Amino acid sequence: MRSGGCPAGSSSALRLDPFCLPARFAATDAAADERVRLVELYRERVVVRRSLAGMRMALNMPVSAFKGVAIRLIAGVDGAPGTVSVVLEHRDPSLALPLFVSAEDGDAFAEWRAWGNVLGLPLLVEDDGELREPFSRMGGVRIERVRPRRRRHNAIKRRRPTMPLRRRAGKLTDTTPVHRGEREIIARN
Repeated sequence: MRSGGCPAGSSSALRLDPFCLPARFAATDAAADERVRLVELYRERVVVRRSLAGMRMALNMPVSAFKGVAIRLIAGVDGAPGTVSVVLEHRDPSLALPLFVSAEDGDAFAEWRAWGNVLGLPLLVEDDGELREPFSRMGGVRIERVRPRRRRHNAIKRRRPTMPLRRRAGKLTDTTPVHRGEREIIARN
């Protein structure tokens, strides 16, 4: 299949390019007539075309209808090596779409992050059969621990003068001289 002028994958592994959308590819579907469905993936929507019991249908869904981009480790059967897959997860498991499948796990993490950024969906991991986010979030903002001030823990700290960091604003006390009723405060020669 072709994906908008970019190759959709190879015979040994499926790798869709997140930066080359729209992508058109074929995915397996156990419920479809020919056990295959055609998927068109855009940045803002997904179109799934399949045939069920002789009736052709096209599902046009926004990307926001998906839960997120999940990374899954699939164990191999009978000593075969396992695979790593990046999947666009939907609430209906039959509508989940594989985006990256490979026996080598080197690029899976980068692909997972790239797909999450491009589609604007949360990153998910599988934990005891449940999908969860690996990072704490509040709405669309990821929450992390507070970072130290950059200026104090910087590599070029020693090149900066530290005196401006120590200076404090002055305080007015009873002994502070206040000049009232004078013509000029600036001295001139």
